[in-house]
Formats: sequence, structure tokens, C-alpha cells
Amino acid sequence: MVTSDSKQVAVDINEVTFRYGNIRALDALSLEIPAGISFGLLGPNGAGKTTLIRLLVGLLKPKHGSVRVLGEVPSRRVAYRIGYMPQLHSLYTELSVQQNVDFFAKINRLSGGAERARRVEETIRLVDLWPRRNDSVVKLSGGMRQRVSLACAIVHNPPLLLLDEPTVGLDPELRVTFWEHFANLNEQGVTIIVSSHTMDDAAHCDHLAFMRDGRVIAQGGPEELRSDTGQTTLEDAFLYYVRSGERNAA
Repeated sequence: MVTSDSKQVAVDINEVTFRYGNIRALDALSLEIPAGISFGLLGPNGAGKTTLIRLLVGLLKPKHGSVRVLGEVPSRRVAYRIGYMPQLHSLYTELSVQQNVDFFAKINRLSGGAERARRVEETIRLVDLWPRRNDSVVKLSGGMRQRVSLACAIVHNPPLLLLDEPTVGLDPELRVTFWEHFANLNEQGVTIIVSSHTMDDAAHCDHLAFMRDGRVIAQGGPEELRSDTGQTTLEDAFLYYVRSGERNAA
């Protein structure tokens, strides 16, 4: 487990550029994310959030610039220390809820039969699916599959969580439960990076990076971003920075 020492950097992104053919998904992007906080990547679809998450987990390689996660270049060696929840789930739909969570516990080096079983049960209960533990994933609703996907990401207690749109499809009560759990993980030193386009998620983060067209257009704490722009909501603060950038480019 990492410490919550704010001087320790969990993720260091330096001048990263990434293209899909002629489309520039990330444009010389730099971010330094300290350990033990919830860090939100906030922006519309196409802003580059998911591409950045995939770079951090090692599924993509930057064309230019560098990425370091937990002090290392993303690779298989560091992958088991990361919990990753993709935007589109990667579950085995014919397996049960419990079998899926147990499988991800195994591949992420959570050993020991009794201890692993305890952790699997604890995690499934956290996402409120214990009564459905023996149901195959194919029988579940989209929101329930989202909850299984989150369970698979956190079951091995990783020091870094990468969550791509984690609360999509969740009811408000369960969303609150998740953010309470994320806050507890932060207190234990876990770093959480959340990609989202919803202001509700953003308001729970310690620090935010507003993203647009593969760039960070502003960053700071939620209250700081509202105060600096003279706006009452994060949505209005985001629009303020977008419009300011458009005026400067004109």
C-alpha cells in the first residue's frame, strides 16, 4: 500500500502525444498526480480521457513523451498493482458474478484460498450483489454488470485505481456508497483516477483536470475552479474555460 504523502507522485505524464491515424487524441499533455487522492479527468466524449487511461494501464504506448505509473513505465510488471475498470466491461458473461471476481483476484496475485474467498465476498457485498453471486453475468442488467466490473477492479486492493466512467448506470444511493468507499481508499493511501463527463462525479474528486481536444485546459480543486472563474457550478466553470480558450484562439 502506498502512503498518502502528498510529495509522492503516483502518476507522472510528460508531454504525451497520441494519435489514431490523423486524429490527435492527446496533444503534448502533462500531468503530475500525487498519491492518495481522487483525481478527476473531466471532459466531453472525444476529449482524450479514455486514451489517457489506456496509456496509464499500458494498453497503449505514447507516440511522444513519457508516462510513469507508481514509479515505473506501464508494463506487465506493474499491471497487478493497478485496478482498471474500462468504460466497456471485460467480464466473462457465461461465468457467475463470484467466478468473475475470483478470477480477477487470482490473475492479480491475490493468493490464499480462505483469504481470497473472504476478499471476494467482501467486494461483492460492497457492490450490493451478494444475493446474485451465483448468477451468470449474462443474466444481469447493464447497471449490475457495471457493479461487477468495479468489483473486479478493486478486489485485489491495488494502490492505484483507474476508473473509466465508473458510475454510469448506477442509482444515486449506490453511487454515494461507491464514493464513500473511494474516500476510505484515499485515506489508506490509494490513488484513484476517475474519467467522467458528469459533474456529480467531479464534485467528489480532490483535484480535477478539465480536458478538451486532448489537452488540459484547466486544473485545480472543485471549489478552486468555481472560485477562480466566478461560477457557482463546475459545469459553468468548464464552459468558462472552453469559451476563454476559443476567444484566445480567435
